[in-house]
Amino acid sequence: VNKHKPWIETSYHGIITENNDTVILDPPLVALDKDAPVPFAGEICAFKIHGQETPFEAVVLNKTSGEGRLRAKSPIDCELQKEYTFIIQAYDCGSGPGGTNWKKSHKAVVHIQVKDVNEFSPAFKESVYKATVTEGKIYDSILQVEAIDEDCSPQYSQICNYEIVTTDVPFAIDRNGNIRNTEKLSYDKQHQYEIMVTAFDCGQKHATEDVLVRVNVKPVCKPGWQDWNKRIEYRPGSGSIPLFPSIHLETCDGPVSSIHTTIELQTNYIGKGCDRETYSEKSLQKLCGASSGAIDLLPSPSTTTNWTAGLLMDSNDIIFKFDGKQGAKIPDGIVPKNLTDQFTITLWMKHGPSPGLRAEKETILCNSDKTEMNRHHYALYVHNCRLVFLLRKDFDQADTFRPAEFHWKLDQEWHYYVVNVEFPVVTLYMDGTTYEPYLVTNDWPIHPSHIAMQLTVGACWQGGEVTKPRFAQYFHGSLASLTIRPGKIESQKVISCLQACKEGLDINSLESLGQGIKYHFNPSQSVLVMEGDDIENINQALRKVSYINSRQFPTAGVRRLKVSSKVQCFGEDVCISIPDIDAYVMVFQANEPKITITGMDHFARPAAQFESERGVILLPDIRIVSTVTKMEHPVDLGEHDRANKQVVVEEMLHNLDFCDVLVIGAELDPEQECLELDHGELQGKHLDATNSTAGYSIYGVDSMFSYEQVLRQLRYRNWGTSATSDRKFRVKCSELNGRYTSNEFNLEVNILHSSNSNFMDHVNHMIVQPQFLQSVQHPEGSVSAVHNSVVPSVATIVIIICVSILVFVITLGVYRIRTAHQHSAAEHEGAKENEMDWDDSALTITVNPMEKYEKPHQTEEESEEEDIDDEEEDTTSAESDDSEEEEEEEEEEEVIVQKGDKQNATRQEQLEWD
Repeated sequence: VNKHKPWIETSYHGIITENNDTVILDPPLVALDKDAPVPFAGEICAFKIHGQETPFEAVVLNKTSGEGRLRAKSPIDCELQKEYTFIIQAYDCGSGPGGTNWKKSHKAVVHIQVKDVNEFSPAFKESVYKATVTEGKIYDSILQVEAIDEDCSPQYSQICNYEIVTTDVPFAIDRNGNIRNTEKLSYDKQHQYEIMVTAFDCGQKHATEDVLVRVNVKPVCKPGWQDWNKRIEYRPGSGSIPLFPSIHLETCDGPVSSIHTTIELQTNYIGKGCDRETYSEKSLQKLCGASSGAIDLLPSPSTTTNWTAGLLMDSNDIIFKFDGKQGAKIPDGIVPKNLTDQFTITLWMKHGPSPGLRAEKETILCNSDKTEMNRHHYALYVHNCRLVFLLRKDFDQADTFRPAEFHWKLDQEWHYYVVNVEFPVVTLYMDGTTYEPYLVTNDWPIHPSHIAMQLTVGACWQGGEVTKPRFAQYFHGSLASLTIRPGKIESQKVISCLQACKEGLDINSLESLGQGIKYHFNPSQSVLVMEGDDIENINQALRKVSYINSRQFPTAGVRRLKVSSKVQCFGEDVCISIPDIDAYVMVFQANEPKITITGMDHFARPAAQFESERGVILLPDIRIVSTVTKMEHPVDLGEHDRANKQVVVEEMLHNLDFCDVLVIGAELDPEQECLELDHGELQGKHLDATNSTAGYSIYGVDSMFSYEQVLRQLRYRNWGTSATSDRKFRVKCSELNGRYTSNEFNLEVNILHSSNSNFMDHVNHMIVQPQFLQSVQHPEGSVSAVHNSVVPSVATIVIIICVSILVFVITLGVYRIRTAHQHSAAEHEGAKENEMDWDDSALTITVNPMEKYEKPHQTEEESEEEDIDDEEEDTTSAESDDSEEEEEEEEEEEVIVQKGDKQNATRQEQLEWD
C-alpha cells in the first residue's frame, strides 16, 4: 500500500558551465520514500520541474535509491541569462505497475548559476582615437581609450590592462586607458604621431584588433619671421632679385607698437671687403676721373716693376700679403723726393691680428735715410690699433714746432684709405667717409743733409744706428693698390668711385613703401635699417629688399645675410623676442668669355710708305669679338640624350682694360723706327697709352669698340728701312686685369726695297684679300686666305720683270699712236681699251681707241686715263686681262664703238705694227 509521499530537500543550489548540459547540484538530487523496499510504492519514478520554458530537465537514475540528475535540455548561454530558479518535485511509482495512486513530494526550490567561459575578446568602442597637443608640454592624460568585453562574468568581462603596441614612441598608457606623453614633443621634429593600442581582459585575452591613436602636435606660437628661404641663388646679370618675397612676421597676438629691423649683407671675406672691380689701379683711376700722376707702389711684378716680385701675392685681385718678414724697396726715381705740401696716399688695407699693446710699429709706407742715420721723413704705419701718418718737414724757414704725427683709430677689416695732405692739414677718408685725426702731435723740422733716402713698403729701412742696414718694423696684413700722387689731392667724389662696392642691398620700387616706413642705408649699401609701426607695412617693405650685383663677372661664392629685429610693445616692460634670420646668397660663376682678335696678319708695303711722315697703319681692320659658350639642358631628355646636348655660342659685349701691341724679336731702334698714335684718338674715351721700344700699351676700362677704333689708328714708322726687311708684332687684350685674356694675334709686316714700289703696292692690294670672321658662331674658319698674302721673293722678281716688259711695250705703242694720229688726239683722250695680239712670228699689238662717251658717270674714267703713267697702265693691263685672253685666238678686226648720243658719227680705227 502506498502510504507515504516521497521526500526531497527543500532547496538546491546548482552550477552549470556555459555551453555544457551537466548541472552540479548541492546537495545531490535524491528522493526518499518510507514505503521502501516495497516495489512501486517505495520506488521513485520521476522528477518534475515546474516553470515556464525552463531549459532544464530532471531524470531518475535509480528508482530504488531515488537518485536523480538535473541537466540542460540545450546549451546554456551565460550572456543570455546568468541564473535560473525553478520548482522541482519527486514522484513515486504508485501502488502498481500502471503508476496508479502515485504520490508526490513537497516542492523544492532549485537555484542554478551559469558559470561563464571566456569566449569573447575585448573590443574598443572607437575605431580611431584622435587628440591634439601643444609642443613643449608634458600632459598627465592626452586622451583615454576604452575597450569592452561581452563575456557575462566580471572575471572575463572586465578590462584589466591596456598596452601600446607601437615601439619607440614617447607615450605611455595606464590600466584605465589614459595615454600621456613621456617627453616634450616638438613640432619641428614631428608633426603627428600614430600609435597602436591593444586591451586585455582579466582572463588575459587581448583584443583581436588593435586601435589606432593619432596625436597631432601643434606648434607653440613662436614670435618670429616666417616663410623665408635660407638659400637665395643669384646668377650673373640677374639685376636686382628679392631676398624674402613671401616673408611675414608672427607676433602671436602680442601688443606690438613698433618694429625696428636691420638687414646686413656680410661680404668681408669677398675680395677687398666686398665685390669690387678688379681692374688695375691705373685703369680704375682713369675710369673714375682721378687726377693723373698717381704712382703705383705695389704693381704686378714685371720686368719694369720688379720690386714686388718677392712678395706674397694673390694674383686674382693683386693683393699683397705681408706676414712680418717681407719688405720691398722702391727704386730711386719712381717717386720724386719733393712731394710738395699737397699729395695723396691711397691704399686698400686689411690689418692682421694685433700683437698686443706696446707692440712694435708696423710700417705700411716709409721714407727714411738710406745710410748713416735713421730719420723717418714720412711714413704711414700701424701702432696699437691706431693708424698713424708721420710727416717731418725739412728745416727751411723757421725752427718751430709743426704738426708731425696724425693718429686715427683703426679697424681690422678691409677698408679703402685715402690720406689727403694739405699741410698742415691731413684728412683721412675711410671707404669714402671723412675722419679727422683724434690726436695730432708736433715735432721739430728735420735739418737738411745730403744723405740719400730710401722709400720702402711693408717695412721701414733702418740705415743707421745698426751694424748693417736692414729692414725693421714689419707689417702684418694685406695691402693692395698702394699709390702716391705728388702735388695733388683727390676729391671725395673720385674717392667714393674708387672704393665703390658693386654689390649691395637695394629696395625695389621705393615709391610703393608705406608712409610709415623709415629706412636708412650705410654708404656701401651693405646695411639697411627699417622702422615702422604697422606690422603689415613692415612685411611689405621687407619683401621689397633685394640683392644686386652690377659686375658683369662677379666673384662667385656665398654672401651671408643677417636680419635682426627689435619689437616694442604698448606700455609693457616685457615684450616678445624676435629670433634673428641667418641666410645666404649664393652667387654663381659667370660664363667665361672667349676674346678673339682677328684681322689681316701679313702685308707688305714699299719702303717709301714706312719712311713717310705718317708711316703705315698696322691694324687697319682689326676686330675684337668676345663669345660665351653655353650648354643647353633640355628638360625632357633622358640620360641617354645627355651626350647630345646642344652647345650654343653667343656673342657678348663687355669692357677691356688693356691691349698690348708687342714687338716680336729685337726691340725697336728709336734712332730709326717707332710706333705712333695721335693722342686725339684717346679723347672722349677712358683710355690712356704708353709707348716704349718693346711696344705700345693702351689701357683703361672701355668698350671693345673703343679699343678697335684706337688700334686701327696705330702707325709704324721706319726712316731707316735699308737695314730692315720685316717686322713682327703681337697683339693681346685683357679684361679684369688679366682674368680673361684674348688669343695672341701675330702680325708680320714686310718692307719692300724696290724702285717699282708703287706697282708692288698695287699688286699687294690685289693679292691680299683677307677673310674675317663672318659669324661668331664659327671662329674656326676665321682666317684662311691671309697666309697667302705675300708672294715669295723669287716669284716677286719674275713678276716685276714680266710686267716691266709689258709696260715698256704698251708705252711704245701709245707713243706710236700719238705720233700717227696727232690730228685726232683731242678726240681720243677718253677711256682706251687695249687689244693685244701675239702670233708665233712677231709681236703685234693692235689698239682701238674708243670714242669718248658723253655720259656723266664715265667722265671720271676719262680723266683718269688722260695721264698715262706706270701705275695706271698697270691697272689698265690688269683690268683687261680677261678680254685679252679671249681675243688672243681671234683675227685682227675692226672694233666699232658708238657714242651715247646717236647724232655723233661712228668712228673706226685700227693701228698695227710689227
